[in-house]
Amino acid sequence: MRGPVGATLRDGRDLMAREIERKFLVTGDGWRTNVVRSRAIAQAYIARGEQASVRVRIVDDAGGRLTVKGRVSGLSRDEFEYDVPLEDARALIGMRSGRLLAKRRYDVIEEGRLWEVDVFEGEFSGLVIAECELEREDEAVTRPAWLGREVTADPRYYNAALAVQGLPSDQ
Repeated sequence: MRGPVGATLRDGRDLMAREIERKFLVTGDGWRTNVVRSRAIAQAYIARGEQASVRVRIVDDAGGRLTVKGRVSGLSRDEFEYDVPLEDARALIGMRSGRLLAKRRYDVIEEGRLWEVDVFEGEFSGLVIAECELEREDEAVTRPAWLGREVTADPRYYNAALAVQGLPSDQ
């Protein structure tokens, strides 16, 4: 997903985007009453290093997206995304390092803010994570009652880490 900070070229491609987000474990189902959209996501990592990770994602088995994410600094990181043909995305998933992550993402509007709630499937069943994107790192966030512990700074809950290491032991 393109972060709120960055420029866009005339053809819609990001010139540079900065993702600023906070991430929380979800402890309740109260979010389900405010769902406005959902989609199935399959994603895999084809490269992961100290400076960046490269992810491929297929959404609703209809289209592919390649994403390069830079190193986290505070709540922010550089993020570059590109559409790729579905067949290319499938081939890239076949080149993955680590596990394939399957989840259903729900867009939830709570007090005017968009929350993305990921309900993981398969070996990650039971893991539910919500995140919201921010305009600024110091932006205040009203926490809905269904949020649990914040995991923004816990690298074990990054999708790239889940793909390689599996569920954190405290999950």
